[in-house]
Amino acid sequence: MNILVIGNGGREHAILLALAKSKKVDKLYCMKGNAGIGEIAELVNVDYCNIQAVGDWLDDHPEVDYTVVAPDDPLALGLVDELERRGHRCFGPNKAAARIESSKAFAKELMRKYGIPTAEYATFDDYDEALAYVHRVGAPIVLKADGLALGKGVLICKTMQEAEDGLKEIMLDKAFGAAGNKIVIEEMMVGKQFTPGEEVSVLCFTDGKTIVPMVTSCDHKRAQDGDVGLNTGGMGTFTPCPFYHEEEERETMEKIILPTMHAMNAEGCPFKGVLYFGLMRTNKGMRVVEYNSRFGDPETQVVLPMLKTDLLEIFEAITDERLADIKIEWEEGACVCVVLASGGYPVKYAKGKEITIGTMPKDVQIIHAGTAIKDGKLVTNGGRVLGVVAKADTVEEARRKAYQAVESVSWEGMFYRHDIGIKYRG
Repeated sequence: MNILVIGNGGREHAILLALAKSKKVDKLYCMKGNAGIGEIAELVNVDYCNIQAVGDWLDDHPEVDYTVVAPDDPLALGLVDELERRGHRCFGPNKAAARIESSKAFAKELMRKYGIPTAEYATFDDYDEALAYVHRVGAPIVLKADGLALGKGVLICKTMQEAEDGLKEIMLDKAFGAAGNKIVIEEMMVGKQFTPGEEVSVLCFTDGKTIVPMVTSCDHKRAQDGDVGLNTGGMGTFTPCPFYHEEEERETMEKIILPTMHAMNAEGCPFKGVLYFGLMRTNKGMRVVEYNSRFGDPETQVVLPMLKTDLLEIFEAITDERLADIKIEWEEGACVCVVLASGGYPVKYAKGKEITIGTMPKDVQIIHAGTAIKDGKLVTNGGRVLGVVAKADTVEEARRKAYQAVESVSWEGMFYRHDIGIKYRG
């Protein structure tokens, strides 16, 4: 089969590397891809947020048998709907189902209606009303832009001044564009010991009838060591999560995962694809922080290297609503991804810096995100540039391998966190 993957980041590189292992795959394409992806797939220079253009390209390339829509933006725009309307087989939720990520208000209302545990909240599209609510409930508080904001539209406000500034930033200054036309204001959830809550990412394969969790992972959202600095798209991840035991797994499946799948069905928008649960272990039990309608980034970079089952077989089973017939198996051990970013990310950063990469040891892989080839040289082309991914028997050993490998990579202005893989370990 010839497969097209939509997207151009580290997530897509990880997906393509997993698909390349499949005995069913003949040729890989990627729209638009990056320098690393270009080593394993033919790059297609079409704007994947122009759903008509994507459909036209596929109409003109009947040799492509299957399309994987990976990023949130084209899913929210209805790319899957458009491709299916034209008769193309593809992977990913339709526009109605993708609302679970593209509208935080929709997601929160879904959880309230179906009793799925999450933080208490209120939704506003009027700045003055939102400000009055913030003054009424006080800080600490969490502000979330309703729409898609590249994983950066969440502000954790510990003081009233931070809350007032954040509200202005989102709703008046439009720091996240139209995503901030509506805002969700949430209570601050706390952990079992009344400390900041412990977060875990649980990605699930689902065809709307069956839902199968993947191995757990922990993301590091803040830009700097010790979880300080601005929110980013993710500065690193590791698997497995150290606190997600049988008790949490059982509670999450019974109270969150299965009820979410059933709720989407009841709302007339069955979810088919990868449903991402951002969860927190709190003093009130497991709670939903957020949903994503696709593979996480950089969670995918540590989850898919642990997958033993043929990824294309899983994708096709989801498309055909026969996921229950597939046995999904995972490797034992651990995996760590350290994200290497451009200086200034997630705000302002330079592009076009030449990248040097040394020889990587066994069980270490370089995942490309914001890279390009310019004048025959590998250069930076984004905020998050590379992911250094290492596998081992334990998280400690995997992170040691990853950080040793990081020393062989360099470019002007490169920065990274030094504490990936030690979250929740004291």
